[in-house]
Amino acid sequence: MNFRIQNVNLNIPQVLFKSNSIQQQSQNNYSLEKSPQKDCFEMSVGYVNDIHGLTNNMMRILSGIKGDLKLAGGDIDIGDEKNEAIHHATTKFLNIADIKASVLGNHEIDMNQKSCIEAIERFNGDMLAINFEQVPISEQNREDIEKFGRADLKSFLKKSTIVDVKGEKIGLIGACPMDMLERLTHPNYYTDCSIEDLDDTIEDIQEEVDKMREQGINKIILLSHMGHKRDKIAAQKIDGIDVIIGGHTHELIKDIREEENLFYSKTGEPVIITEAGRDGNYFGKLDLSFNKEGVITKAQNNIGETRFFFKNMINQYVFDKILGAPEKVGYIKQAPPPPSNLAEENPHANFVCDIMREKTNSDIALWHHSGVRSFFHEGELDSRDVKDMAPFLDYVVVANVPEDIIVNAFKKAIKATYDSPILKPGLLAVSGLNYTVNPEEGTLTEMNFVDKNGVEHKIDIEHPRKDKTYRVVTDEFLMSAGADYNVLAPEELYIEKFPYDKDVLTSAYIKEMDEPVVINQFGRIRYEHDDDD
Repeated sequence: MNFRIQNVNLNIPQVLFKSNSIQQQSQNNYSLEKSPQKDCFEMSVGYVNDIHGLTNNMMRILSGIKGDLKLAGGDIDIGDEKNEAIHHATTKFLNIADIKASVLGNHEIDMNQKSCIEAIERFNGDMLAINFEQVPISEQNREDIEKFGRADLKSFLKKSTIVDVKGEKIGLIGACPMDMLERLTHPNYYTDCSIEDLDDTIEDIQEEVDKMREQGINKIILLSHMGHKRDKIAAQKIDGIDVIIGGHTHELIKDIREEENLFYSKTGEPVIITEAGRDGNYFGKLDLSFNKEGVITKAQNNIGETRFFFKNMINQYVFDKILGAPEKVGYIKQAPPPPSNLAEENPHANFVCDIMREKTNSDIALWHHSGVRSFFHEGELDSRDVKDMAPFLDYVVVANVPEDIIVNAFKKAIKATYDSPILKPGLLAVSGLNYTVNPEEGTLTEMNFVDKNGVEHKIDIEHPRKDKTYRVVTDEFLMSAGADYNVLAPEELYIEKFPYDKDVLTSAYIKEMDEPVVINQFGRIRYEHDDDD
């Protein structure tokens, strides 16, 4: 194992696949050899996905990522023109890590097309997207081209590429998510673009695979930002794909397990799917052995946990030149580990909610768990650590929100979270509230408003008041963007809009503190089970 990390990280036994007559095997009853045949090719793939512009994690990953070939499963970047420095830092990360190719994820196109092209041109590797379509610029309205920063983006994307690894040709193909254009910060930038549906995408990938095989290339990797469910379908419907480097749904896939990330093509060849969670908290290394026909005979999938790696000082200097040196904010004396999923209570986010509530003199503060991208580490804290908590630039806003709208927003978020196999979009971090959920039913069962004196006031969640309002502070995304959550208040009803995000308030608050910070803001979400008394 190449990772030098603590034993909480996995060192998975190697999985061996039968290498002859594999087409005649049952997909659910494969046999294992005691040792693979000697006539084989061995390689390792280092992989990342969904880092979302978190530069501190990028620096830690640079200290640990290994592999003969390094690849990205998309959403390495984040944000629009307001995050120009982050875009440059992301490209620098990809180049220093020697990432040979990445698939175009939805966050790569949060910016306008001209800016996206500039980022692609800075990248030393290839940006892949076989299913990305665009109306030719010559057929578009000139006013839209100028207004929305459009350009011939498709010409800067490749369907596939071929790389050399230890003298062997490896084929790489990339596929965007089907819901890509539904998740954009600025949808108007990309109304001239479309993404093929899954069936057409699979057909295109198969055609590309067949072309590679005609050239004698029998080791092919799909870089996919389609999401784990679609990756599993693709693995079983496409012949000739050996590995899928996944992303988009933020799955943390450890080990190699049949029906989870080990599947078989129509001709019975094994296909391995990887995905390393979200926000760059993890990265992976996949060791592979192929027989002379290009069939995987042995594999080992290792996951490295980013927080156990130190930031290389040389890389930190490079990033500081791009982003500016971070400002020292304070010291974290005690902090719990981050939650393992979006339905667990997040004391790190609750702490930020406390600060927002106090700094804006609000009754209630909210932050959606899916927007929390990092956590507070024990030790010295700088402004970049805090910014990593909320890398999206979503301005802090305040509005008077009726009680019934708040209750209904919580009900929708809870139901959507527990209806999802990956618990997304997640629950809400709170200050000035506590609430109870039933995970089995996916329901809100109790809610209390907690006033500035710490006194609880029960809210009738079955008959919430329309005439009772609370001064609510959150970010503009949760307040009015909607997406996976209900709109709390439209922009025209804002009482205040601050020209900064949560990180600025948090940094200012911690700097004013006279003692080290202790993060222990638990007890605001209670989990009720059907068998509770």
